[in-house]
Formats: sequence, structure tokens, C-alpha cells
Amino acid sequence: MKFTPLCAALVLLASSVFGQIQVDLKLARLQYIAYEPVVASVGITNLAGRDVDLQDTPGQPWFGFEVTGQEGQVIGPLKTNATQPPLRIEAGKRVTQKINLTPLFQVQDFGVYHVRAHIYFADLGKYFYSPAKVFEVTDARPIWQRTVGVPEDVGPGGVRTYSLLTNRFPDHTSLYVRVEDKDRGIVYATYSLGHIIAFDEPHAELDRANQLHVLFCAAPRAWAYDRIGLNGELVSHASFMETKTRPRLVRAPEGDIKVAGGMIEAPITSESRNGAPKLSARPPSIPKSE
Repeated sequence: MKFTPLCAALVLLASSVFGQIQVDLKLARLQYIAYEPVVASVGITNLAGRDVDLQDTPGQPWFGFEVTGQEGQVIGPLKTNATQPPLRIEAGKRVTQKINLTPLFQVQDFGVYHVRAHIYFADLGKYFYSPAKVFEVTDARPIWQRTVGVPEDVGPGGVRTYSLLTNRFPDHTSLYVRVEDKDRGIVYATYSLGHIIAFDEPHAELDRANQLHVLFCAAPRAWAYDRIGLNGELVSHASFMETKTRPRLVRAPEGDIKVAGGMIEAPITSESRNGAPKLSARPPSIPKSE
């Protein structure tokens, strides 16, 4: 079989590109609780010796994930029309993107999941895959729960259920908050508020707007204070140090909640979890064991 100089050049280029575009995938940890964000960090390194343009082609997105359950069953995406904007990677550069898998795939049931990222390079008609990673979705221990109404000036009626849960990891225990509408089967948010000293129960209060205030011991003599809204948003966060008195939640006569005692270490700041998907993107059902 004879090769012309042009054919030989194309073969060498294809081999070079195929072997020198690398995809890697990282997860923050191995264990998550149901509906907690599972954020995948995907790195793409261009070692092809030239700039590379990654973009969708008709019927073929350039970026995606493959997710399988513990018995090998394929878990398809919840939204088949989800796409990533085109990406240009200069020669020798590496880009990283962080993507929350929770609103994209049905990974809320307890069990073990395998995930790998892939990119499609349209110039060659080739896929490039990351090594597969494993994560487990497990249960958490509920320690506090309240169901409240939604004020008319906040939303069109309805109810919300706030839950505080704890999950033990090998080296620490984390405190989680979940906000949901159990009647409609909607989970608005589930996320960790931080490490908690296991022997000290958190303090929780609801203010006159039915926002949740949580004060908990995050480390010896160190306390964290969070305010959570009716749609699961983290409204504010602050840190306090225990002095001659312990920090505690107190209710003012007009129904407001504040922290008394201790000494503020980090001032109250407004927080926003913009990574949370829109309500329409969230799965419609709650974990099976609840």
C-alpha cells in the first residue's frame, strides 16, 4: 500500500492529536448524600501542538458524561438538550470546568455510581475519555425537621420542610441542610453547612419570615451561624468565638432572630449558592428511604 506525502501528513496529524489530547476527571470525595451537589472537575489538556476548537456538530454535542449504576445499568441524562458553549484551547494549555452532576442525572437513589467524561473532537470524528471515577450516594441521619408555610410576599403559598442532617466521614462529621416541598416531591437544595462537633447538637430557630437560622459548634470554641431561605439559598454566614459565654440564638419580641454571647470572628456576609440548578432542572422525587 502506497502513501502519498499528503496522506502521510494527515495520518501523522491524526495520530498526534488522538494521542495528545488528555481528559481527566476529579471528584471532591467518594461519598455524598442524596441531592447533594456532586461537582465533577473536568480537565482538558491540549498537547497536540496546535490550537483546538471544540464545538457541537448537528446531533453531536462536544462534551458529555457517561454514568452507570452499581449493576452496570446506563443512567441517561435528564435533559438531552443540555449543551456546553464552544471551547477553544490553545496549544499546550489546560482548561478546567466544574459541572454539577446532580441536576443532570438521576443519581439521588442510594448506591454506587461510575462516571467518566468524554469530549468529541469533530475535526477527527473521535471521542476522548477520562478515566472512570466512583462515588457513593448514601443516607444521612436526620436530627431536626420543621414544616412551615410560605408567606404570601415570598411566593404563591405552599409549604417548605427544613431538615438538618449529619453524615459521618472517616475524619469528620458534616452538618447538612435540606429544603423541600414534600407534598409536591420537590427538593430545592441539599448542601453541607460545614464540620460539626459530634457531641454538640446544633441550635435551630425560625424567624417571622420563616427563614431558618442555624448555630452550631464547628470546632472547639468556634461556632458557625447560617441563615437559610425558603428556596434553599444560603442567605448569610458568620463565625463566632466562644468567650466567657457561649453563642446562642435569641428571639426578639418582633420575631427576629439574632446571636447573643460569644465574640464575632468573621462578620455576617451575604452568601449565594449560584451553582444550584433552576427548580425546573431538579429531579421530581425525594430519596426512596424517606
